[in-house]
Amino acid sequence: MPKPGRKMQKANAAAQAAVLPKIPEELLDQLVKGPMTPEAVQDASQAFKKALIERALGAEMSHHLGYAAGSEKPQTATNQRNGKSGKTVLTDDGPLRIEVPRDREGNFEPKLIGKHERRFTGFDDKIIAMYARGMTVREIQGFLSQMYATDVTPEFISNVTDAILAEVGAWQSRPLEPMYPVIFFDALRVKIREDNVVRNKAVYLALGVGADGTRDILGLWIENTEGAKFWMKVFNDLKTRGVADILIAVTDGLKGMSEALAVVYPLTTLQTCIVHLIRNSLEYASWKSARRWPRRSGRSIQRSVRRAPRPSSRPSRPAPGVRNFQP
Repeated sequence: MPKPGRKMQKANAAAQAAVLPKIPEELLDQLVKGPMTPEAVQDASQAFKKALIERALGAEMSHHLGYAAGSEKPQTATNQRNGKSGKTVLTDDGPLRIEVPRDREGNFEPKLIGKHERRFTGFDDKIIAMYARGMTVREIQGFLSQMYATDVTPEFISNVTDAILAEVGAWQSRPLEPMYPVIFFDALRVKIREDNVVRNKAVYLALGVGADGTRDILGLWIENTEGAKFWMKVFNDLKTRGVADILIAVTDGLKGMSEALAVVYPLTTLQTCIVHLIRNSLEYASWKSARRWPRRSGRSIQRSVRRAPRPSSRPSRPAPGVRNFQP
């Protein structure tokens, strides 16, 4: 039997790791009386979500007051329940009307859905995903209205997308390790919407390999023209965030890289990526000799390099007639 692919193995591992809570059979018997249409399943799902959210909010209120609903109020407690208020929240499946409990003193702050929040978990992610794909605010507004029957204003969408700017800034300025054995520098061509026009731009990235072998994206930079000035800014950014030393910087011959690296990290070894080195070397080979190389992908080339024999730690014996040279 052939072994499952890597993607299938990851999917099976994720499925085993995600343990969903088991719903009692009695509850399912009450919800499912017979064959159901997709609309009926959707309605039952929304009703179950509404009941689950309201029950969780009630549990938060019990924790806030210090006693459960229906039980006797402690003599030392001064606060108590004060009815419920209706609230419509936006979920992955559309708008949902829920009842939020209130307290007499008005200091209850629910954690599941905040006091002034109108969106449940997952709804913001859909807006951000559509915005990241280059859709305009008006296009997102039309999509939400068509798919979820939800009318949102352009200002609402702008507030959602602007909310992640703080997280992006924190990620861009997060502290890094003081030393990286290897950092790969490369550029990706991606489509970016700018001034209502989609253009191909270069996004430069730095992939660091830590001392324990873990890999991490250290940063992303967008620049129209590359050169020593740009790479000087990149290296100074890495140094400001705590990177004191880089042993090997791997690149494909980006312009200005060597000049900037010699100024900020003078002891770093600059190495050309083996895959790019082979591709550049094939430009000087004949077409008949070079056409056999595309059959070997970059991954197979890297696998061959990893399987190459390692040099022995013991000094090799000099050949007969050759003087052992000591530098």
